[in-house]
Amino acid sequence: MLRFILDLLTAVRVFFMCRTDLALEILALRQQVAVLKRKRPRPKLSRIDRLFWTALRSAWPRWAEVLLIVKPETVVSWHRAGFRLYWRWRSRGPAPGRATIPAEIQELIRRMARENPSWGAPKIHGELLKLGFVLSERSVSRYLRAVQRRGDPGKRWLTFLRNHREAIVALDFFTVPTVSFRVLYCLFVIEHARRRILHFHVTSQPASAWVIQQLREAFPDSTPYRYVILDRDTKFDTEVLNVLRSIGLNPKRTSRESPWQNGVAERWVGSCRRELLDHVIPLNERHLRRLIRDYVRYYHLDRTHDGLCKDTPARRPIENNPGNRAKVISLPRVDGLHHRCGWHQAA
Repeated sequence: MLRFILDLLTAVRVFFMCRTDLALEILALRQQVAVLKRKRPRPKLSRIDRLFWTALRSAWPRWAEVLLIVKPETVVSWHRAGFRLYWRWRSRGPAPGRATIPAEIQELIRRMARENPSWGAPKIHGELLKLGFVLSERSVSRYLRAVQRRGDPGKRWLTFLRNHREAIVALDFFTVPTVSFRVLYCLFVIEHARRRILHFHVTSQPASAWVIQQLREAFPDSTPYRYVILDRDTKFDTEVLNVLRSIGLNPKRTSRESPWQNGVAERWVGSCRRELLDHVIPLNERHLRRLIRDYVRYYHLDRTHDGLCKDTPARRPIENNPGNRAKVISLPRVDGLHHRCGWHQAA
């Protein structure tokens, strides 16, 4: 800005020069500008430069005759842009529309929507009124558009499982290769409430008739369960579903490629593989059946579960220290793969 003022003061002296000196100086300046333009065809102009040429256009009709560094159309566009900025500044005022809802209320609306998937704008608006917040129901509905809640089937499925776990059992298969590369199939039935294995069996030919026989052995009498979760394996055909209904169980099939919907059964398969099958190679059906039987006994009586508040499916009692001379000993389980700790009173 200081440089511009100095240049402006220097330019004022031309009004006090004779016409010959002024003409020669203009000629010399034009020649230098022409040289600079050849050396640098597109010089960078600052805002001060644009302001100068815009003001000169308004004050001097012959401004276009002496303009060399840019085109006259460019100066016209600068003037129009300045005109738009000027009237934008003159027309400024308070922001239109309703007052913005505070961020904490917006977050509260989203939180209510996430925690209560069945609530719409009327219920959430009523809850906000009871909390002393004054806003319209239409404002609540506007902020609900960005909340994805009804389109999330996973949360509804997990809510169903939590509310009915005492009445739910699950079926599933998993495969185990033997030492001779023969594939064996293990079917198991697990309850959701205490994660107990109600039944399991091993075969190399899991036909529909074999599955029906295992279900009859797993549920010989009237059952307290009402729902059974199973995947879309072809071994669970129409005959298997009819037998389940005759037992009193309502089959709930999971979606395709959605093992998480049968999470309790899938987690037991993972535990069985990590804690047993990854450490042994079954010889045949009889050997695998004995291994899984020992693991199920350990799983029920000894192994604690995070989902059961560090308890076992069979409700393992807490052992108190029987005396000063007692010590903790390890009791082997599953042929020494795992151990149970307990107190032993020294003689």
